[in-house]
Amino acid sequence: MATPLTREAVHSVLGPVGNTLSAELVATGASAEELQEAHAWLNSDEALINEGRSFPTGRVAELLEILKGYEESEELEP
Repeated sequence: MATPLTREAVHSVLGPVGNTLSAELVATGASAEELQEAHAWLNSDEALINEGRSFPTGRVAELLEILKGYEESEELEP
């Protein structure tokens, strides 16, 4: 069973992030596991592609787009 995404789970996966980003991620209805996968894609997409993994879809893709949007901001530190 997937663990629902909470603010605490967001901080567990991403470290300290802003309230806006946390709320936006939680609002997707995604699970903590989906956030972990999106975070892995954000940080090592080339390695995942080389493993033959297909591009993320569904909520993982939605989370990835949100994370990419915040990547350059102060709310998400690489």
